[in-house]
Amino acid sequence: GAHHPTEFVRADLAARGVVTAAGLRDRPHGARVAVGGVVTHRQAPETAGGTVFLSLEDETGLVNVICAPGVWRRWGRVARRHGALVVHGTLERDRGAHNVVARRIEPLALLADGGPAPGPPPDAARDFR
Repeated sequence: GAHHPTEFVRADLAARGVVTAAGLRDRPHGARVAVGGVVTHRQAPETAGGTVFLSLEDETGLVNVICAPGVWRRWGRVARRHGALVVHGTLERDRGAHNVVARRIEPLALLADGGPAPGPPPDAARDFR
């Protein structure tokens, strides 16, 4: 069958701690997670007060990502410019649905973009609070 582009970089993503859409089901509410995939939708509803909603698709399904206005101001250019993203954030469970509330967004280089994904830049590798 056809392969999803994220399948080709899954080993690299897994090494970076990126979970699949399906893998989110095993994570608790409030867990810090990283997800990656191809952007299928970007929505900024007028009613959402600047919040932007992204859908990322990987080989296991879809992930809903919520970007608060401040997060979008900081990372929106990256999110708009790249067709595939890695999103670091917090898992929110709500009545069976789950969303990732974004904290940081990185481009995800897929093979179609010319080679496997690089690791995170050195300054992003340590996320101290």
